[in-house]
Amino acid sequence: MKTQILIFFKLNIGSHKIFTVEEAKRALEHFCAYQERCHKEVQDKLRNMHMIPEAIDTVIVHLVTHNFLNEERFAKAYVRGKFKFKYWGRNRLTAELKRRQISRYNIETGLKELETLDYYGTFDALAARRCELIKESNTYKKRKKLADYLLYRGWESSMVYEKVKELIP
Repeated sequence: MKTQILIFFKLNIGSHKIFTVEEAKRALEHFCAYQERCHKEVQDKLRNMHMIPEAIDTVIVHLVTHNFLNEERFAKAYVRGKFKFKYWGRNRLTAELKRRQISRYNIETGLKELETLDYYGTFDALAARRCELIKESNTYKKRKKLADYLLYRGWESSMVYEKVKELIP
């Protein structure tokens, strides 16, 4: 029984569905309509579909002209979502957008979304909540744990160290 399963998987390793440009356009329209995507995600998806570079360019141009793909809109949505649900700070958001090859202009545009949100209020609430959860009797270790947590989330170091001193005297 095991040999049959292994043979089945071995036979299917090299096979993949072949997409026409029109099929790829339709598939990627649905992919982009589901949630905001960046160019890099779309390129990776098309490469996984084994499309040639010329077809990838054709599909991306189609998606941009029909407004399925917009990096400024992606940057704004990404910043809003990660800030609201994961409580990421500016540094982490910037790093993640750079990793997705978003332009500097679009990163700055996306980060302007934070001005409308309660950036400092969220930071204060997150720091206070995390400070209560840390069960450490040693003051220095507790400070380090809180600072590491906030820095990992991408909050500015000056804000972090000031808040740590305030919460853990």
